[in-house]
Amino acid sequence: MRILICEDSVLLREGLVRLLEDAGHQVVAALPDATDLDEAVAETDPDLCILDVRLPPTHTDEGIRAALRLRAARPELPVLVLSQYVEERYASELIAGKGGALGYLLKDRVADVAEFVDTVERIATGATVFDPEVVAQLLSRRAIDERMRRLTDRESTVLAFIAEGKSNQAIAQALFVTEGSVEKHITAVFQKLELEQDEAGNRRVLAVLAHLEHGGATPPTGEIR
Repeated sequence: MRILICEDSVLLREGLVRLLEDAGHQVVAALPDATDLDEAVAETDPDLCILDVRLPPTHTDEGIRAALRLRAARPELPVLVLSQYVEERYASELIAGKGGALGYLLKDRVADVAEFVDTVERIATGATVFDPEVVAQLLSRRAIDERMRRLTDRESTVLAFIAEGKSNQAIAQALFVTEGSVEKHITAVFQKLELEQDEAGNRRVLAVLAHLEHGGATPPTGEIR
């Protein structure tokens, strides 16, 4: 996989390059800021971009604005955003924006190399993955919508797993049920949230947005895709 990194911390940037290359991936560019990001993406045509939320010169929202710009211009390009802390405004804006596969992780997760590489690979293949802490904090600040009240406790738990980027198989293992049972719960979630099938197959993403915007319960353990 071809990966572009945009991270101002030299140590973290070089560390990401090393661990991703050790995992068999190719880092096509490693940028210290977003100044040349658009040009680098056009020239290297990466399979995934990893960006820090805060980049020079102001270290406020350069990274998130760059991620939003990339997702608007190239919605098919998977993007993984790294943040030191949970920043609700940035997370909400990114999640609500246009685009496909998306990840939002706290930098502490990079310490678990195997988990981080697995997450990178899942996002590159179309998964949407949010750090459990990001999900928890977003949920704590959202009012519960009438649509969400229609869900059973089990359906809410399944939806929370989806928000964390879990596959159907991973959800089934976490809940000790069959994948068929998980699929039935997901279908019920789509119906109760009034999400119609579309050609792009975005009902999963729309369900996650409803979950983050209107509440729900975080799962008692671990992952959906």
